[in-house]
Amino acid sequence: MTVATVAALLAALGGGLWLAARRFVGSRVQRLPSGRASGLMQGKTVLITGANCGLGRATAAELLRLGARVIMGCRDRARAEEAAGQLRRELSQAEGPRPDPDASAAGELIVKELDLASLRSVRAFCQELLQEEPRLDVLINNAGIFQCPYMKTEDGFEMQFGVNHLGHFLLTNLLLGLLKSSAPSRIVVVSSKLYKYGDINFEDLNSEQSYNKSFCYSRSKLANILFTRELARRLEGTNVTVNVLHPGIVRTNLGRHLNIPLLVKPLFNLVSWAFFKTPVEGAQTSVYLASSPEVEGVSGKYFGDCKEEELLPKAMDESVARKLWDISEVMVGLLK
Repeated sequence: MTVATVAALLAALGGGLWLAARRFVGSRVQRLPSGRASGLMQGKTVLITGANCGLGRATAAELLRLGARVIMGCRDRARAEEAAGQLRRELSQAEGPRPDPDASAAGELIVKELDLASLRSVRAFCQELLQEEPRLDVLINNAGIFQCPYMKTEDGFEMQFGVNHLGHFLLTNLLLGLLKSSAPSRIVVVSSKLYKYGDINFEDLNSEQSYNKSFCYSRSKLANILFTRELARRLEGTNVTVNVLHPGIVRTNLGRHLNIPLLVKPLFNLVSWAFFKTPVEGAQTSVYLASSPEVEGVSGKYFGDCKEEELLPKAMDESVARKLWDISEVMVGLLK
């Protein structure tokens, strides 16, 4: 059998899988009808980290469609401005011509620079936000880095733990006062199913003794869940809720550090198009937790596909969650 024949068979198989997948999973997105959803988030301000691409961009688009005022907190301001321009054009085209130009149901979009790998940047961002914004209704901790080679943040933390956990830990704590004064308000944390393969090693949180990029990603996602549960405990009675989610397997550039062999890439791309969620599909649980009346007052829970899911015991360990919180406070400089 020639290489050309094998390639043709693989292409045919992939095409068949793609069609089958689209037939059975093409209707996964459960979006509110535009007429009913329009204005659901009117008057609400939402901050989304990492909103210029992938899940964050899709989340921003959906919440704009619901009328929210969306602040994009992004590391690369130029890319964020470009994404914001595209989002505005897409929304304008989706709405179509209106008799009154000011009658748009879509929300407002603001771009701000935020580098979660720099505690200095996080503090400067929060200082500016607190000076300019009278309220914050929803914070979505979405940005993340996935299985990168060993590198450190500006402050010397292992990059995945530093960005995925510590950067968001400081951001959330610095904005808690505004969230409380804006109550009822919500915090949404994006984790991953891969938390199951992580453990919190308090003896080597910075991965200086050993580094495995897959394990360190899983550990940062487990830290997201433990942080959410401990924060929910601390926020009881404040009318500020916090929940955590996994988006499923989504086609984004989060896996840019993965080394896929050149010959395998075409098949991988085909499989990803067939079976991975689109960013819009992956964003639905974030949008649900940020906007749905169904989860009003719900806090400290773990969601997938807009439904509550069970956690492994290690993700519900209260003593580990409290210890991680205490150590994180010291690492980011909230406590000396």
